[in-house]
Amino acid sequence: MSTIPITKRGSEKLKEELHRLKTIDRPSVIQAIAEARAQGDLSENAEYEAAKDRQGFIEGRIQEVEGKLSAAQIIDPTAVDAGGRVVFGATVELEDEDSGDQVKYQIVGEDEADLKLGLINISSPIARALIGKEEGDVAVVMAPGGERRYEIVAVSYV
Repeated sequence: MSTIPITKRGSEKLKEELHRLKTIDRPSVIQAIAEARAQGDLSENAEYEAAKDRQGFIEGRIQEVEGKLSAAQIIDPTAVDAGGRVVFGATVELEDEDSGDQVKYQIVGEDEADLKLGLINISSPIARALIGKEEGDVAVVMAPGGERRYEIVAVSYV
């Protein structure tokens, strides 16, 4: 099985979600099913059907999270020493060559990505364009609006 890169922070978030699913969500849906069963005829019981659907979703999510954690390759960005190159977990400051706007992104795993927080997926076009580059290099990104050029201002591992 192939490994899935994930930061230490992302791994902790998945572990917290798994714990919540197993200790809070699963018991509450079991209780809801029991209450719906107590109402009698299950063939026309909407609460029972809704609870069973919710149970299926929760059990599927538990399996998905457990699978991701078992295949996870946990990377601590602070322990990475890539000699100034952009690698998984690196935080990169960029300047758009056209507009002069500066942005800061950290390259993370698929489950951690959140553009509002500056966390971009390792498989996104911008991350793929940045990997292996160093401070001062220019990354060319094929965006939906056309080609964008970003100068790498700084690379850090935090």
